Amino acid sequence: MRIIRYRQEEKSAFGVLTTDGIVHEALGSMEEGFHQGEGVGLYTNLRLLAPVVPSKIIAIGRNYIAHAAEYDREVPTEPVIFLKPPSTIITHGDTILLPHESDRVEHEAELAVVIGTRAINVSEENARSVVFGYTCANDVTARDLQFKDVQWTRGKGFDTFCPIGPWIETEFDPANKKIECRVNGKVRQQSNTQHLLFDVDELIRYISKIMTLEVGDVILTGTPEGVGRINKGDLVEVEVEGIGTLGNPTKNASD
Repeated sequence: MRIIRYRQEEKSAFGVLTTDGIVHEALGSMEEGFHQGEGVGLYTNLRLLAPVVPSKIIAIGRNYIAHAAEYDREVPTEPVIFLKPPSTIITHGDTILLPHESDRVEHEAELAVVIGTRAINVSEENARSVVFGYTCANDVTARDLQFKDVQWTRGKGFDTFCPIGPWIETEFDPANKKIECRVNGKVRQQSNTQHLLFDVDELIRYISKIMTLEVGDVILTGTPEGVGRINKGDLVEVEVEGIGTLGNPTKNASD
């Protein structure tokens, strides 16, 4: 089931997107599960919103060995976690704003996990039971600021620095899925989730022992090698096999 969020007549709501491109009312909730209601309209005629409104975004650093190597960083022995503020979120088609404070903003294609059940101290064996679904994400990073600062909040935290979407896929196995980033149609990143150092189950176990995962929270599972600079006027696309493609143009924040 593909779950979207949309705005229609000043009201935001969840919807079920069917294969014919029609959006139907999503009856229920993330925690209880959704089922399909009456048709609302064509997907292409609706104003899309980010498919989730999290209390927090938990991101994972250096979770692909080749990505750690391209910046000459040590391969971690346990997950490296950091937070991105919810104000970074935009959705498919929205514009990434390049801040004047940075001279090098980069793309980071990632598989994102959406939590569907409040979770504390979850075991690896039960990790999938707290997942609502999966989507595409771009952990946009001001790389020069990330390297300059002691911690990563500024470099990772600018508004628009977490494109996510275009929808949540609830019937999805995160193992052995291709992940790709294209800039203006040219492939920059191309890998597979089988190369994750810490997989989804281990990440949920690890994070839920540190902090409570709330319904709608998002885990960004890390980016593969090939990250690179994005510039004004670029179109950045993140594609995850079995989910779809997230696309965002860029412009200077001062424009």
